[in-house]
Amino acid sequence: MRAETCIAGEDYGLQCSEQEKRMVFRVTQEHHIAQVRQAAAALAEETGFSRAATFAVATAVSELASNLFFHASGGGMIQISAVEERGGFWLEVLSEDQGPGIPDISLAMQDGYSTRGGLGGGLPGVKRLMDEFEISSKVDVGTRIVTRKWKSAGIVRQTRSG
Repeated sequence: MRAETCIAGEDYGLQCSEQEKRMVFRVTQEHHIAQVRQAAAALAEETGFSRAATFAVATAVSELASNLFFHASGGGMIQISAVEERGGFWLEVLSEDQGPGIPDISLAMQDGYSTRGGLGGGLPGVKRLMDEFEISSKVDVGTRIVTRKWKSAGIVRQTRSG
């Protein structure tokens, strides 16, 4: 399996190595959303995910990157990793920021809830698109979301929040 490690600086200049299975992006400008989405889709496709799974990963990453840009003051970081261990293979997406935090995670996870007047499908949509979803947030500290898409079918869906 071949994947690139990319670490994006403030100017979004990427430094990549072909030996790693991880990509790290700093999302600080709106056009970074599309760049991170494209990179996630490319990694999913390159590692053999189905077309539908590739689309799900790309859409989830796009939503998480949008949240970083629009909700976290100063943006945040997205890390996409291809993980293979104990006979399983998955893509893991980590989204972290040092923004205002989410005061009520349960409310934020309800379909239709929006703080910006949108449709309110963002985080609940990410949870539905991916196989695992974990979220933790603290007001005035930031938010951390980890989500995974398994390559193998039949994996038990897990959700954690705190």
